[in-house]
Amino acid sequence: MQRSLSGQPTVCVSANCPNIGECWGRGTATFMIMGDICTRHCRFCGVPHGKPAPLDPAEPGRLAETVAGLGLKYVVITCVDRDDLPDGGAAHWAACIRAVRERCPRVGIEVLTGDFRGAESSIAAVIDARPDVFAHNVEVVPSLQAVARPSASWQRSLSVLRSARRIADREGVPLITKSGLMLGLGESAGEVREALSEIRACDVELLTLGQYLKPLNVEGLLEVKRYVPPEEFDQLARDARALGFRGVASSPLTRSSHLAETLYAQAMGGE
Repeated sequence: MQRSLSGQPTVCVSANCPNIGECWGRGTATFMIMGDICTRHCRFCGVPHGKPAPLDPAEPGRLAETVAGLGLKYVVITCVDRDDLPDGGAAHWAACIRAVRERCPRVGIEVLTGDFRGAESSIAAVIDARPDVFAHNVEVVPSLQAVARPSASWQRSLSVLRSARRIADREGVPLITKSGLMLGLGESAGEVREALSEIRACDVELLTLGQYLKPLNVEGLLEVKRYVPPEEFDQLARDARALGFRGVASSPLTRSSHLAETLYAQAMGGE
């Protein structure tokens, strides 16, 4: 995994994101925390799975210094799943958010978390650190969950999104929620539209829709069933906005953090 200035992993480079130039040109970058070994084995993801190393207590400070050194305006923080930790890494999440906020008070912070096994206490710990956007991806339509995400589930992911909204509202925290879907794995158009309705029913405001592309040189991952044409993504974006999503990124090359700062601005009533 390639590193940024201070050694903190950037997903932009390690995942060969096709939007790297666009996002970096806007002052946005995505970082992965808590190591590069995941405790889960989702069949769409190229991140290695196994037994992770212990958390690095220096990581929050290193992340903050990297964000400052790059002069970023908006940062997306994501992670590997850490089911080996009692809180799923929530306390470490909170430390990273607070470190960036203290070092770079004007930077927008979006977090893209795992499901914490549905634990509201972990979700609350992350939200208490005051990110601007709380994102959790449902990844695929309900019928594909068991094969694509064997350690997760559609209903658990929806519960995470509902909990985030409920906790933020209860605590008076200004928070935008966000989710995303990959297409091209065999889902039907009707399944996608029903999935969008269910996500929106959780009061999710931002949405990303992108084409699934099988990571190279990784065995056992799902094959692409269909390349969804751009015009279909355009129609789904219109459908999503009609459902009430305030910001939508929908295209073959869209990834979870694509246009992240733009979608946030849309949710806040900006561009």
